[in-house]
Amino acid sequence: MPETLKSKLPASVSLDVMVEAGAWPDVPALEALAERVVGAALAEMDGYSGKTELSLVFTDDAHIQALNAEWRGKDKPTNVLSFPAFSAAAGMTGLPPMLGDIVLASETVTREAGLEGKPLDHHLSHLIAHGLLHLLGQDHETEAEAEAMEALERRILARLAIPDPYA
Repeated sequence: MPETLKSKLPASVSLDVMVEAGAWPDVPALEALAERVVGAALAEMDGYSGKTELSLVFTDDAHIQALNAEWRGKDKPTNVLSFPAFSAAAGMTGLPPMLGDIVLASETVTREAGLEGKPLDHHLSHLIAHGLLHLLGQDHETEAEAEAMEALERRILARLAIPDPYA
């Protein structure tokens, strides 16, 4: 197995995976995928350390639409939402005790993967990495922020032998 596919979740990170609704792979498969992505992301970010917890909620479009309306004022489904437990400070290197929650919507994620001709696990890996970067303080509100965040996403996915999602 190539080294890039061995990215493992650090022992200091506790991962909670819950399938709330939607047509998702089984929990052990989602846990394994999430562990690889989070491990690759933290390895790529190099310098983030400390004991922390992360929650991933796999749900459907109806639930994510309600969350999106309540928290972002956008009454429509989206692929992923991130809810940080703590605000990330500029230059932060230690992980907070709780990173927060990443919520994903099955219908939107599946539809996007199909439209883009990508395997579901590749698209899901990208969205988990994207959500985690938000929890670590990354954003894409400006062009410069978007370029920096996309570059990080590309490097994280390359560690997992996943092609550039922006190509």
